Amino acid sequence: MLTVWAILIDGFIYASWLFLVAAGLTVIYGVMRILNMAHGSLYALGAYAAASALGLYYAGGGDQLWMAFVIIAVCAITIGAITGLAIERGLLRLMYGRDEILMLIITFAVLLILEDVMKLIWGTTPYFAYQPYAAMGRINIDVLTVSRYDLMVLVVSIVIGASLWFWLERTRIGKILRSIIHDREISQAMGVNVERMFTITFMIGATLGAIAGGITAPIISVVPGIGIEVIVLAFAVVVTGGLGSITGAAIGAIIVGLARATSIHTMPELELFIIYAVMAAVLVFRPHGLFGQAVARKI
Repeated sequence: MLTVWAILIDGFIYASWLFLVAAGLTVIYGVMRILNMAHGSLYALGAYAAASALGLYYAGGGDQLWMAFVIIAVCAITIGAITGLAIERGLLRLMYGRDEILMLIITFAVLLILEDVMKLIWGTTPYFAYQPYAAMGRINIDVLTVSRYDLMVLVVSIVIGASLWFWLERTRIGKILRSIIHDREISQAMGVNVERMFTITFMIGATLGAIAGGITAPIISVVPGIGIEVIVLAFAVVVTGGLGSITGAAIGAIIVGLARATSIHTMPELELFIIYAVMAAVLVFRPHGLFGQAVARKI
């Protein structure tokens, strides 16, 4: 039973982090049909911005935990929104209507550019912002000790997931976005400003990626390359759940998280393999993912 408890706790905590990383990616694809490879760099930008700002705050004598969370939120939202707006307005808007493969290549180029930009700004020295993680301490669950910060990440992922569902299913803008998803041309003919909706969607997706990075910064060492590592895991999650589905991203994250936790506690040598094995197993039976739907191609 101890192993089962450990698998469940570790699996759901890791799944919550995976969902935070993948949520913005699946929102952008669901509306815009763009596989945004630059999402990993947006995650890294959020992590770097939060880590450097927290470093300055604590170096200046700050010790308020609530202020640390305010700094993380402000840094992540600001850099995500600004960078997302710049990418969408300055580059992607010129490429709408092109083949999805071309858009994939373009966003991959943005990923490479942003990786070098981050090295120019922050260098290659690791950044550490462990203070909020340490300040929250740990809690005992049965005989297991779990970080309160990790549990906070789980709660944040639930709140963000519920907010995204409510936004898409219950708000006017969400219904407009759903109409664009189903038929972009008819939506435009009905008077919907599709380009404005695309800008809003990309900014929200980019901000979600930066928020994931900002929240993760106190847990990890922020170094060059973290964005590339993350985008691979995010793709595994959204492909497993179904591209463009928020529910699919959540279920895919849970499946991958529990599978990884099971591997770590029983067969640690298969940790990296098991994530992609799960994805492959799902795609054999559901080529479009668990919640993905086949889309008729227009000729």
